[in-house]
Order: sequence, then structure tokens, then C-alpha cells
Amino acid sequence: MARRKDTFWHRYKYKLNGLVLILPFWFLYQQLTPTFPAVWGSQKAGPYEITVVPSDMEPPYAHHGDYVKDFTLTFAAGKISSIRQGYVSIGPQPMPLVKLQQGETGILHGNRHSQHVHAIAPEHIARGDRLWLRIQDWQGEEHVVSWPMPHVLVSKR
Repeated sequence: MARRKDTFWHRYKYKLNGLVLILPFWFLYQQLTPTFPAVWGSQKAGPYEITVVPSDMEPPYAHHGDYVKDFTLTFAAGKISSIRQGYVSIGPQPMPLVKLQQGETGILHGNRHSQHVHAIAPEHIARGDRLWLRIQDWQGEEHVVSWPMPHVLVSKR
């Protein structure tokens, strides 16, 4: 008969294994009950009325060599199917459509209920920066609208 040493592992291995089995349920609960920041308000751009909600109040993050910030846009008025292309960027001025079309970041995507976007952002958001939405419909008309950036997101640098 083997003698068992009374070590930390032998005393607590079943409790540690139980903890490993319980932790996924905690993380599942966190994923199923997200909290979102407050809505930034609605703006009218041509026939569209758009409401913006940021995914979080964190600074922009690096994504494939660009800095982006995630937003959800809901359309209260206007048909999403009439939008040919839509782009979102952060800066003091809206980015020109020619420059926005060169990459895949900043493009609106989603369904008729809400649109998601990885908005093109600078590494550090400055005091005068705004969130710019540029929409082009199938007739070639462009609509540009902006929201001011909250002070929480403005970089202290």
C-alpha cells in the first residue's frame, strides 16, 4: 500500500477542479448580460434618423494596423436598404469618401435592426474630434452627420 504525502495538491485538488468547472458559468453569465454606455442621441441625415451607441467607453484599440472604436447605429427613420455605402470615422473633419473606400475599416454592416461599425479613429482622441457618419445612397447623394465626443474618451495626452 502506497503512502500518501499530505501536500497542498492532495488536500485541495478536488476543490480546485470544482472551481475550474464553475468558472465557465461565471464567464457565460458575463457574456449573456452585457452593459452598454448611454446612447449619444439621434441625428438627422437626409431621410435617415440615426442613433449611436458606443460598445464601451474605452479608448480606440489597434485592429489590423489601424486604430478603431466600435459603435452600434440604429435607424429610426429611412430605409437601410436605400444605403449604398456608409462609413464612420473619428476626427476633426470627416474623411473624404475616396480615402474611406481604400480599406475595409469604418464600413457599416449589419441588418435592418442595427448596423455595427469599427469606426476609423486616431490613436488618441483629441478635444475637437467628432464622430462622423458619411452615407451615400443609390442615387449618389451623400449625407454627413456628426456627434461630439464625450470628455471621457478625450485623451489626456
